[in-house]
Amino acid sequence: MKGALRVKSNNIVKRVLDVTLTAALLLLMAFQVTEQLMHEWLGVAMFALTILHNVLNRRYYAAIFRGKYSPLRIFRLVVNILLALSFVCTALSGMIMSRFATPFMNGTLPPSVVRQGHLALSHWSFVLMGLHLGLHFGTITSKVKKKAVIITLGAAAGSISVYGFYLFFKANFFDYMFFRAAFAMLDYDKAWWLVILENLIMLLAWGFAAYLLSLVLKTFRRKNKIIEKGEKS
Repeated sequence: MKGALRVKSNNIVKRVLDVTLTAALLLLMAFQVTEQLMHEWLGVAMFALTILHNVLNRRYYAAIFRGKYSPLRIFRLVVNILLALSFVCTALSGMIMSRFATPFMNGTLPPSVVRQGHLALSHWSFVLMGLHLGLHFGTITSKVKKKAVIITLGAAAGSISVYGFYLFFKANFFDYMFFRAAFAMLDYDKAWWLVILENLIMLLAWGFAAYLLSLVLKTFRRKNKIIEKGEKS
């Protein structure tokens, strides 16, 4: 009984932490809303929460070298490792540029190099976070049993994703990700809630893309199982 309660409480803590990390990312990607001081402390907080998130999910890393790797498991592993690396590098580059949170690290590397690296890595972290979240959408959709509801949710998610990718390309995210821009072009006249909402829509677009890809990768796994059964029979 105690073990079940412990597992349940741990799962609740993980879900709250996931929501907090997502909210922090959305705010960090809205520099024109938070500005420098809050941006820096949010970055430090997210770095600490990311470490906590990985500690709570340490069993995942312990199981990396166990079992067989399906295409979906490979994709999940690649996304998770790249996300962890990009988060760490984004946080460290941000701390090196910091004026308020970690001023003792300021100037340890050339500012222009660190600035562009931070800009690129933060946008990669955003995309990878979307993919990471999308790989967990299946847990939510598996609880929905009615076909009409699934179709409605799918149509809504598809429409949101189309608009999300439109916003993504409009904001020139790829220019930042591939070092084609030295500075972020931010709209300071846009309402704060709209900035965060658009960031959320773009994040969900990548999440839905990852979810669809996970469904495709699952079909490969099923086909392999059918082939294995046929060979054994």
